[in-house]
Amino acid sequence: MSKSQDIRTVFRRLRVRQKINGTPVRPRLSVYRSLNHLYAQIIDDSSGRTLVAASSKEKGTSARANVGVAAKVGENLGKRALEKGITQVVFDRGSRMYHGRIKALADGARSAGLKF
Repeated sequence: MSKSQDIRTVFRRLRVRQKINGTPVRPRLSVYRSLNHLYAQIIDDSSGRTLVAASSKEKGTSARANVGVAAKVGENLGKRALEKGITQVVFDRGSRMYHGRIKALADGARSAGLKF
């Protein structure tokens, strides 16, 4: 990536984060997508703590994160969140568009019982 693309990515991420804030009642579900893997965590921004996390690197998932693996990561995250008593979240897609693996993760979390 060139420097101008990196800067645009940072500004896009900040623009999304200005509108989204995780509270203890509705924490933030943050998604990070690398080239090979997918990471998701539920964060309470008021205390700065990660409450629940899941990734495609965990045992039981394949080596590369495709749409199917993203849905499985979302389901795992949703199940763990419900065990901790978290039912509603605010979705933070970061600088990525809402399609493909990001959308599959959100749909998987919804199917596990999380509400956005």
